[in-house]
Amino acid sequence: MTVLVLLSVLAGLLAGCAGKIFQRCELAQALHEAGMDGFHGYSLPDWLCMAFYESGFDTGTVVHEPDGSSDNGIFQINSRLWCNDYKTSSSNLCRMHCSDLLTSNIKDDIVCAMHIVQQPQGMGIWMSWRQHCKGHDLSMWVEGCNVEGG
Repeated sequence: MTVLVLLSVLAGLLAGCAGKIFQRCELAQALHEAGMDGFHGYSLPDWLCMAFYESGFDTGTVVHEPDGSSDNGIFQINSRLWCNDYKTSSSNLCRMHCSDLLTSNIKDDIVCAMHIVQQPQGMGIWMSWRQHCKGHDLSMWVEGCNVEGG
């Protein structure tokens, strides 16, 4: 019985560190509250569309690239430039560990994404945004979400 209680507590602690798959409106609300709607000229639907095509709204997503780097978290932030995965050489421009991008807390992901979008390419740095979101009617991404703007 003691072992079961200990395992339950341990599982609960590990779950707090795990990634999370956001629902569309839940993510819309979180991004809206963080001030992403209109940030650097990009709408809330732009951010939602990009996050969906990058990770399916899953903060635990890691994609290993052919160059040895990895794309991490809900916005698929790359370890070569933006975060440190301790496996590849990194500029670590967001000054963070890549593993921090894989948790259910997306505040650090948002701060880093805001830093990235201020670069000359803007949101164009994300190929999925260029392919699936740029120039499209994105109103469906916030439809029924009860957030202002978009």
